[in-house]
Amino acid sequence: MDKILEGLVSSNHPVPLKKAIVKKVIEAAEKDVTKEQCQAMFTLTTHLVLLGEDAFQKQVGFQVLEAYGRYHRPEFEIYFSKDFVLGLLQQGYGELHHKDPAIIDFIHSCLRLLISCPSVLEIFSVIQVEVLRMVCERPDPALCARISTLLSDFVQCIPKDKTGVLFCQQLVRTISYFQCFASEEQELREYVNQVTRVSTLLQNIWKADPTTLLPSLQEMFSIISSTELSYEPSIALASLVQYIPVQMITVLIKSLTTDQSVKDATMTKALCRMIDWLSWPLAHHVDIWVIALLKGLAAVQKFTILIDVTLLKIELVFNRLWFPIVRQGALAVLSHMLLSFQHSPEAFHLVVPRVVSLVQSLKTDGHPHSSTFLLQFAELIHCMMYHYSGFPDLYDHILDSIKDLPKPGEEKIKLVLNQSAWTSQSNSFAPGFLRPSGKSETGKTGLVNLGNTCFMNSIIQTLFMATDFRRHVLSLHLNGSNTLMKKLQLLFAFLAHTQRAAYAPKNFLEASRPPWFNAGSQQDCSEYLRFLLDRLHEEEKTIQALQSSEHKTVSNDDKNDNGPRLLASPAENGESSSTPPQCDRRTLTERMFGGKLKTGIRCMNCNSISEKGEPFTDLSLAFCPPASSVDSGHAEGPAAGPELHCQGSVNGGSENPESGPVKSPASSVSIVPVTNEPPLSVPDLVNYFLAPEILDADNAYFCEKCSSLQQAERTLKIVSAPEYLILTLLRFSYDAKCHVRRKILDNVTIPALMRLPVHSRVSVPTTSTSLQEDSPECSENLAKKLKPSQNDEEEGTDGAAHDRVEASVQSVPYVLCSVVMHSGLSSESGHYYSYGRNLCEVDGTQQLANCLSLQDDAGSPRADHVPSCSSLTVSSEKGDAPPPCGHAEKDWLLFNDSRVTFASFQSVQNITNRFPKDTAYVLMYRKQEIPGKNQNGTAMANGMRMNAEPPLHKELLDAIIKDNKLFLQEQELNARTQVLQASSSCSSRPNGSDDNNPPGSCGPSGGGGGGGGFNTISRLVF
Repeated sequence: MDKILEGLVSSNHPVPLKKAIVKKVIEAAEKDVTKEQCQAMFTLTTHLVLLGEDAFQKQVGFQVLEAYGRYHRPEFEIYFSKDFVLGLLQQGYGELHHKDPAIIDFIHSCLRLLISCPSVLEIFSVIQVEVLRMVCERPDPALCARISTLLSDFVQCIPKDKTGVLFCQQLVRTISYFQCFASEEQELREYVNQVTRVSTLLQNIWKADPTTLLPSLQEMFSIISSTELSYEPSIALASLVQYIPVQMITVLIKSLTTDQSVKDATMTKALCRMIDWLSWPLAHHVDIWVIALLKGLAAVQKFTILIDVTLLKIELVFNRLWFPIVRQGALAVLSHMLLSFQHSPEAFHLVVPRVVSLVQSLKTDGHPHSSTFLLQFAELIHCMMYHYSGFPDLYDHILDSIKDLPKPGEEKIKLVLNQSAWTSQSNSFAPGFLRPSGKSETGKTGLVNLGNTCFMNSIIQTLFMATDFRRHVLSLHLNGSNTLMKKLQLLFAFLAHTQRAAYAPKNFLEASRPPWFNAGSQQDCSEYLRFLLDRLHEEEKTIQALQSSEHKTVSNDDKNDNGPRLLASPAENGESSSTPPQCDRRTLTERMFGGKLKTGIRCMNCNSISEKGEPFTDLSLAFCPPASSVDSGHAEGPAAGPELHCQGSVNGGSENPESGPVKSPASSVSIVPVTNEPPLSVPDLVNYFLAPEILDADNAYFCEKCSSLQQAERTLKIVSAPEYLILTLLRFSYDAKCHVRRKILDNVTIPALMRLPVHSRVSVPTTSTSLQEDSPECSENLAKKLKPSQNDEEEGTDGAAHDRVEASVQSVPYVLCSVVMHSGLSSESGHYYSYGRNLCEVDGTQQLANCLSLQDDAGSPRADHVPSCSSLTVSSEKGDAPPPCGHAEKDWLLFNDSRVTFASFQSVQNITNRFPKDTAYVLMYRKQEIPGKNQNGTAMANGMRMNAEPPLHKELLDAIIKDNKLFLQEQELNARTQVLQASSSCSSRPNGSDDNNPPGSCGPSGGGGGGGGFNTISRLVF
């Protein structure tokens, strides 16, 4: 029969005839035949299957072999022995190489015929050994796929125990050798199918024997992390990732990132190759593992690896977005890489040139998921352009391409950026001693206490939270100058953009410290603030004078930007359309903090009036004496104003106090007896400051018209309201009797919004009075005390009271934006910290004003009403409305040196009740616009409001990028050191000089708390 079959398949007879005869041969298999005939038939069919000239011969061979093997199984067992199988696997068959996939297919078919025979067990043991050998020989994808199919159908052939672990490891390494050189889609599909069959085998082995999983993963990491391979590992390894349990991510990533035997170079190589896996078309969970490893490296502060990998692979990841089958995972990795790479725009700018073309493609490719994907992509781009503003030449075309897509809100962008930064990620990968010391959840930066420098830190944070002032400082073009304003600009830039949790302002401290301030000693923050603003003002005045002198020596065509410019152009800053007039030569300090007071003295004998205008940058508010000490016969005091509830006696706040019936010196008290009277409020102190004062007795006024000392009335009026109103509560006084400095601990109610009476310019006949304003003496020191001396006063000659024109008064609303607190019982010790409002929109105060009720006659007081300062409250009619912006949760921040935490307005108001020695000292209010009204000196009229944060100048951006890289290197070095010293590691504060006690008190190197700081010279602090 075998001779007939052999002659038939090689004959030239028609195929139908051949098939008919083959059918007869198959049917004859049911009949009894001799052993020799069976062996001859098995030999022939094996030859046809393995060496057949065409598909017909191979098909005939399989059909006949199967028939004879089924009906003559004992004879087939003898033929298909373990030795025969071993020979096939080791030597092949005839001309057929042993690595030919046909060998595996043949064995696979024969095993199906012997599955119920005892002899098959011996064959299984042979195959277990041989498949391990074959896998070690790195078979190609086709052969490896056939082996995998064989082992999946006959799991008894899979190596067991130790050889099973070795087999899995070698199979993983074999996959790393896979390469696909196909260009046709069908060939590519076949290649992917082959890889899938191999990875499915490994999945089944891992499920059946979990002990093989970890060694397999270790082998995979060994492959992708090797820097000495002679080949590039195949991205087909990505097919295994989907079979690794996601629950193992934390354990595996922690093991990898904390293993000291894993060098930076190997980790970098491994991460780069994992990112390459995003190109695998069926790469499930690859993005999850890549992001987990990126986070793990950030947790142990290996920032060098993260920087190198991001810059190497960001473009490849971006290019994966073009392919719908892998774009979702690629976008997840791209988003994490860009959002976490916050120290420099370098990574983002590498992909910027590709953004527009991708957006256009997504809009037109017609893919069902492209529109949703485009929204996610546009949100990412908006976040990056917000974080790295200041590159309009790069971003303009991008904005045009996504202008019709929704833009995320500023708060959402800030939240996303804050959560994504390397230094602020919260995860469980790092050991407790390696937690990143990034920014707090507030996203704000603290200031390191450099040794009793809390006085400076609190003032700097207060000025930084003055939004308009900060934006104008950052927008100035200073052209590499070495001025104090330049140093302040750099400090503000770091506070806004550094990745450090706390910045050490060493250079600014040295440049801004008053000469009489002893280094390392506690100082007065109000005194420092006045000195700082005065320095900035004088410095700008000097530059303006130099520019004016240079202007006279150059032609009109050369009027360019030579030298530092402290006034940036509106177009550069993005200011509102209303800009300061060109003739406005006021300095930035004047425009932001400068107001004007008018001091008037009226002789009560001849009624002649002397008036003098003086600028101010802050108002020093004294506490009024007890009501019992006020002479009831006098008419002074804030007439028709709010009732003053005086709780303590105190000197009026000057080293050379003036005497007077109302503001006379009295014995100081450090603790106020408990009374039933309500506490003083800030408006009470302002009204007391503005209250008329009688000058008589030893303090009588010398009237030039009367040519003698006369009783007189002195008045103070605010005639120009500052953009930011700074109020200093004079809490420190000197007790001449006891020769001690005391602090007034009275609680003062701080309103969120108050009205300040501002008088318009008084039109007075020249024959009756003379008014001195903007005198050189006044402009020399903006921050000086506003109590004019007799030598500076100008008297009227023949005027009378009835010649005076009634002044127009407006109640200008101000909203609270910052409060500096002093904690302690003495001016020479204690601690300063500050609260600041976190604006929730471009002009966050506008919402607050709209929530508050203003009286209809706020700007038109009655003729019989003396205008006074008062607080404003929330209208009862809007009780159902949401709380104003300034009262909302997390709208207030507590700046305590290097720590920045969320606070609330209630905590600001109640701080003294909770901590009696913690009292408000310096307050900053921001002028609030009333829609439809143009108040005296309005900011909008002068173009002082800027709509958004200005882009950083290149010099500032370069400095921040350089420091951010340095910070990441410091963190990484510190982390490595801590790991090496883990046995003796202990938790410590990151900056050492911080405060851990209730909001006040400096540490050993802080603000001098606990009695520290008494080595300062004896002086009063106001």
